[in-house]
Amino acid sequence: MWADTSYMLSCTNSTPMAMAGTLQILLLNPQNGRRPHLPTTQTHFPFSRISSNRNINRSQLLIRATSQHSNQGSGSGDQLPRATAKSNSNWVKPIWSFVSNNFLPLALIGGVTLGLVNPTLGCLADRYYLSKFSTFGIFIISGLTLRSDEVGAAVEAWPVGIFGLVSILFFTPLFSKIIMLLKLQPQEFVTGLAIFSCMPTTLSSGVALTRLAGGNSALALAMTLISNLLGILIIPFSISKLIATGVGVSVPAERLFRSLVFTLLVPLLVGKALRECFKGVAEFSDRNRKLLAMLSSLLLSLAPFIQVSRSRSLLLLVKPEVFLLAVVLGVLLHLILFAFNALAITLLSTTSTSFSKKENISALLLVASQKTLPVMVAVVEQLGNALGESGLLVLPCVAAHLNQIILDSLLVNFWLQKDRASGNLKTA
Repeated sequence: MWADTSYMLSCTNSTPMAMAGTLQILLLNPQNGRRPHLPTTQTHFPFSRISSNRNINRSQLLIRATSQHSNQGSGSGDQLPRATAKSNSNWVKPIWSFVSNNFLPLALIGGVTLGLVNPTLGCLADRYYLSKFSTFGIFIISGLTLRSDEVGAAVEAWPVGIFGLVSILFFTPLFSKIIMLLKLQPQEFVTGLAIFSCMPTTLSSGVALTRLAGGNSALALAMTLISNLLGILIIPFSISKLIATGVGVSVPAERLFRSLVFTLLVPLLVGKALRECFKGVAEFSDRNRKLLAMLSSLLLSLAPFIQVSRSRSLLLLVKPEVFLLAVVLGVLLHLILFAFNALAITLLSTTSTSFSKKENISALLLVASQKTLPVMVAVVEQLGNALGESGLLVLPCVAAHLNQIILDSLLVNFWLQKDRASGNLKTA
């Protein structure tokens, strides 16, 4: 009986139901010596067939378990990269937002730092006149983004433009008389800042900041072009009467005029012609204005990078406290010019509505309060050593040029944040 029972167990081992039935028979007939009656169909199953069915069932269970485990593993694997990407975006997004909103001051600070750390690259860039190409590129971008309706806005704001030109070329140079009263060693620092105050407005940073602030960029462009072209004729008179009293100063007006035409006016007209002749160029420029503004800021940062690289050796020879004082004087000069123009706007706002428009105010404040460094460097090179060592004359003006752009870029950033806050309040 036990032999038959073991045979029956081996035959019924393939399914749990058969095992349960066998156990029930054994429990109900524990002492019965007779063989339990089973269906004849089960007794004729071959053993190999039963074993193969059992192996197939086990294989199927194993495949199902493996596939379920792999599905769970792949699901968790998908969730892990997603969680990692989400955690990365949580800190990348605010950093990128900060960089994009403060790209200009960051680019300028980066240019100054790189010029101090590795001046070789800046001197190499100066050897190949990279600063001229960067200025050319800045004004091509200005032409590409200059809309025709903006030109009409500049014509409409002609009273603001005329006052801006008078302030740049006649009023602000008068502060050089006050600067020359200061005593500082080396005296070239004071003389350099006085010459700097007689310069026209910046060639590109004022326009770039005006566009970034949402101001009247066409008005800023008009004041920049006209003041620099007229400044070539007025600068010799200003320097000789206000600074170099009794000293003969010769400024190459014709060469400066030709240089400004090719570096400012020609690229502006080329960019504007490309915009008007090709519709795709205009659409691309309007669609990527922020990207073009960042590119313009990057090109602008090349100027301080090159100037700091050139002046690094002289900077190391000057006492830190003396140079720091010259830097503070440059900051005060810009703040005084800014306050003067702001006061004039307040007084003139009662005479014309053009002085009350926000976009005109920002353009006038930014453009009329800045002074250009490249023209100052060109003038000093032509002076030779008539008013002192040229390197020491330029050095404090490099710092003043950087400080005015950094301060104004921070001011523009404050204006933008204020506009966003007011816009959020209106939508709320």
